[in-house]
Parts: sequence; C-alpha cells; structure tokens
Amino acid sequence: MLARLAVSALILSVSSATAQELGDPHLNVIPRTAKEAARIAAVTAPTQDFSTASAFEEQAAGAATVRVHNNADAFSQPSANIGFDGELNFKVGNGLFRKLWVSSPSSTLASDGLGPLYNARSCQGCHIKDGRGHAPENADETAISLFLRVSIPGASTDGIAGIEDYLATLPDPTYGTQLQNFSLAGHQAEYRLQIDYEEQEVALSDGETASLRVPTYTAADLGYGPLHPDAMLSPRIAPQMIGLGLLEAIPTADILANTDPDDANGDGISGRANVVWSMEYDQPMLGRFGLKAGAPTIKHQSAAAFAGDIGISSPLFPTPQGECTAAQTACLEAPNGTEGGNEIENDALDLVAFYSRNLAVPARRDVDDPEVLRGKEVFYDTGCASCHTPAFVTHRLEDQPAQSFQLIWPYSDLLLHDMGEGLADNRPEARATGTEWRTAPLWGIGLTERVSDHTYFLHDGRARSILEAVLWHGGEAQTMKDQVVEMPKQDRDALIRFLESL
Repeated sequence: MLARLAVSALILSVSSATAQELGDPHLNVIPRTAKEAARIAAVTAPTQDFSTASAFEEQAAGAATVRVHNNADAFSQPSANIGFDGELNFKVGNGLFRKLWVSSPSSTLASDGLGPLYNARSCQGCHIKDGRGHAPENADETAISLFLRVSIPGASTDGIAGIEDYLATLPDPTYGTQLQNFSLAGHQAEYRLQIDYEEQEVALSDGETASLRVPTYTAADLGYGPLHPDAMLSPRIAPQMIGLGLLEAIPTADILANTDPDDANGDGISGRANVVWSMEYDQPMLGRFGLKAGAPTIKHQSAAAFAGDIGISSPLFPTPQGECTAAQTACLEAPNGTEGGNEIENDALDLVAFYSRNLAVPARRDVDDPEVLRGKEVFYDTGCASCHTPAFVTHRLEDQPAQSFQLIWPYSDLLLHDMGEGLADNRPEARATGTEWRTAPLWGIGLTERVSDHTYFLHDGRARSILEAVLWHGGEAQTMKDQVVEMPKQDRDALIRFLESL
C-alpha cells in the first residue's frame, strides 16, 4: 500500500492501442514538491496505534470541517474555510439547488422548463437536507428519492474509443436511461416503482441474529408500453452531498495508485477505476461521482441530474425535453423553457456546482472514546480499510482555497469493487460491471438519522442499519463480512460504534 501511495506519476492503460494518462483537467494544480509527497505519504499511512486517535483525525475535512449541528441542518453548512465571497456564492447556489421548477410556458421564465417527465421538481427534492434519500415506506408512498435506471446491452461498436473494457449500453428505445414517475398535466408518467421485500435471517455470533430485507423491483403501470425485452434496471437512491469538492480535488494519481485489478498483492481486493467520457473536457477522465463512479466532475453530475431528474437542459445536456424519447411524441412536442438559451445556463449551473462542492463535512465525534478506538482497530484488522481508504491529501490548487491541500478522511478509495451477487444490479455503467459499485465514502454516516430521519443505507436503501449494510457485503468483501458475523459481539458493537463516530 505505501509503495503504491508513493507513486509520483501513474499511467493507466485505457486504450487497446495506446496508454493514456488520466490527469486532472478540471483542476488548476500547483505540483507537489518531493518533500510534500513524502509528508503526505507519512500522514496518510495506515495507523498502527489504536490507543489514541490519529493526528488531525477529528477534522474529517481538514480546514473545511465544521462543528456538528444538533439538528437536521448538519449536512447543509458551508465549508468552514470558504470566506465571505464564497459564502455568498454558496447561498445563491443553495437557492438554485432548492428552486422549484415549473412547466412551460410560464411568466417565471427563469424557472420554467420542468419535465414534461421528471422525478423531482428540485435538486433538494431528492437530496432532502443534503442527506440520503429513502425508499418508499409502504405501497401508498410515492418514490421521491429513489428511481430506476434503465438501459439495454450495446454492441462493441457502441463503446467509446480510447476507453478499454468499456461496457457499452444503449438507452431503452421507449424509456431512455431512467424511469420518471411524475409528469406534467396532459402527459402520462412512465411508471410506478413497486418494491417487494422478503426478510432473510442471518445468524451472528454469541446468539445474535439480524434480518436483511431482500428487495424485488418492478416497473409497474408502464405508461408507454413494455420495456425492451433486454432492459436492465438498476435502483438508485439519492446519496448524501457532503465533502464532494474535496473528493473532486484528490489527485487522480493517488486514487489510481490503489488500483489492483489482478489482485497482485493477493489480499482478495481488486479495486478498479471507472473511466468515463467527460462532456466538459471532451476526453476520458476518472469517474468519481455516482454509485458506480459514472461521472467525472461535480458539474457533470449536476447537469446530468438536471436533465434526467428534472428535465432541465444545460450547456452540457442541451436537450430541452430531458429524457423524452422518439417514442414519446407528445413529450417531444410539449412547450419548453429554452427561449433564448438553455433552461439553466452555465453561470447558474456553476453556482449549483459551487454549492455542491462546498457542503461541509461535520467534525468527528468521540474520537478518543475507548470503544470507538477498539472499533477502529477492528475496522483495520478486519480489512475494511482495504477499500474504505481512511485518508487522502487533496491537490494544492490555485483557485479553490477551500479544497486546496487538505488532509481529509473520507474512508473511500473511490474505486469499483465486486460486491457479489447479493448487491448486483446486473447493469453495467462505463467500465463498471453489474456486480461492481464504487466504495461509498463513510464520513458523516453516523449523522444520517439526525439529518434524514432514517438509517437506510446502500445504493437502494435496503439496509435499515449500519450493521445490515455490512452484512450485505459480498464478493471482494465476503471475507470481511464473515469476520463480522463470527467476531465476539463486543467487537461487533465496537465496530458499529466506530462507524457511527464518522
């Protein structure tokens, strides 16, 4: 691990013909000195001392860390080091993030263009309080922050030149790339999300048991005829928003240094990078955002959500009808809000990205508590840190002081890992296979209930607690999960206590 972290430059083969360096075109980087690289390797090295908290560990986001708010706004604070001008832009971006879009034509020209098919009327509608979404509690509740992505298999000719192992997919001919369960008046919604759960009991050590709910997803009440026979569906829940700008500022080389696709070190962990096409920079880039790391930057991810979730066009995704397909003629012919330009223009999109980039990570709690320290030791000894990489140092940046040269503790390597058949959606995304998911950052996980009023985790919210989320791990994490099942209850409780402190 330390040898890989010390790599000064890394070339990733992304083309069958050539080797292409994946850099950081989205960042204005001041290169590290050799002395800085040595300091970084030392400060991010896995700890060997569990008798006390690591230096600076309480400041999960470095100087950007904020104190913990004892209410549902704990994830809605600006980075502590953002400055006065930055806070003003943050507040304007927050207004756009919360804005309710309306249908066209409308007297509010700056807010029209909704739909005609959509999943929410605002960004905040899915990312409630900037926290995690949740699945419907019962059959009568409409899905707001959970939807189904859809695609069909593509041919080899549908891949992207320059990206090796790209798993080509195509939109469903009728329903596009995601299903929308809301529509404007006069239009038919695409579907109703139906979820059926079956309880599965898991025996734990010391006489304990846990129950996992196994979901089955159905696209019910399809509004435009059947899906393609080969349609692949993937449930996706809105993830929490904190710390995104710091994840975006981690050097690509430092992330790629942790890849081990052939498990050369024999530890059973085969982290792989997702490589995706950047709409902003017209080149392959490292995927960082999304549950399968399908987006390279915050701006790209934001623009894609505006298009798919709300039906709002932007310079990156300029189609005013959002996800409407050629089979949905009434949707294509409906009025839109593009008079004189896109429905959201670049300046406003940049403000939304700025807001998303600067949502602060709260400080750690109870870092020196004996049970938390024991749980941290169990976390390392069990091998959880092999994927949930504790610490990185961000790039030194010319124009982003809030994200520049910060020691951060996201507990994620941002790489793809095979999580086994139990969590498989069997739908590829770029280089991610149907069993692979990006390692979820763990910072803030212990504040989920405070912010979101629930404790639902994983890509579809099936886990009702942190322990259930751990017990769903399979594939590369099967050995670690088995250890959690078999370890003494006292250690298992300590592990959960440590995770709750993040």
